Amino acid sequence: MSTITISAAEVNKLRQQTGAGMMDCRKALTESNGDFEAAIDYLRKKGQKVAANRSDRDAKEGVVIAKASADNTYGIIINLSSETDFVAKNEDFIAFANQIADIALSSKAESVEALKALPMDNATIDEKLMEVVAKIGEKIDIIRFEMIAADAVVAYIHSNYRIGVLVGMNQAATEAITGAGKDVAMQIAAMNPLAVDSDSVSPEMVERERAIAVDQIIAEGKTGEMAEKIAVGKLNKFFKDNTLLPQAFVKDNSKSVADYLGSISKGLTVTSFKRIAVGG
Repeated sequence: MSTITISAAEVNKLRQQTGAGMMDCRKALTESNGDFEAAIDYLRKKGQKVAANRSDRDAKEGVVIAKASADNTYGIIINLSSETDFVAKNEDFIAFANQIADIALSSKAESVEALKALPMDNATIDEKLMEVVAKIGEKIDIIRFEMIAADAVVAYIHSNYRIGVLVGMNQAATEAITGAGKDVAMQIAAMNPLAVDSDSVSPEMVERERAIAVDQIIAEGKTGEMAEKIAVGKLNKFFKDNTLLPQAFVKDNSKSVADYLGSISKGLTVTSFKRIAVGG
């Protein structure tokens, strides 16, 4: 039974094409009788095993990429996770995340699963993820994915890809409106509001905050009826501190975010936003 001879040039070619280690590439070519496509499949399968074997590893590092369409009517955020900060800061890893984000933006994928099934360099994104796992030896994955469609969508990346924000607004994009959107996105990155306004807060959270306020006031000796009235004030303060539009604008505390937007264009407001932070 003849044994196929694999040249160093062939091993290096496969290594350059896949990023896998020299020994892994030699074994893949040997197992595949020198067939490059079969060898690539072999390495992908190896990557899948690596990913499965490392499924218990924490992937709390990574990058967040936010992008908006050329007409500023649609935007996406992805969080590509890694185990270590060393990998997250690698230029190739960041470029890979940007490539995935570009595909997400152009395809308008609606879920992580749909995104992973999309084509990328003669494979699927999911298969490419497995290749990178095999190459770097760390668990990586697309762990969060969000999208927004609106009259104007502004994307913002904060702190070396640690936080990504999308802001959707109710008026078509102009230079002034996209500038305001960036200011608001910076506010969202810094303050992490719970929702756009009080109407956007879930009924369950509203009731929880109201009940907490009532209990605190009763503990201070107020009557039930008085406690309820004071609780309304506390709840309004909660909304002011924790929802976007009534918050004090970070660049000018004399006005709220809503006031700031109104000063840019009459009736301008935020319809929705998304915020993703690494490890958050």
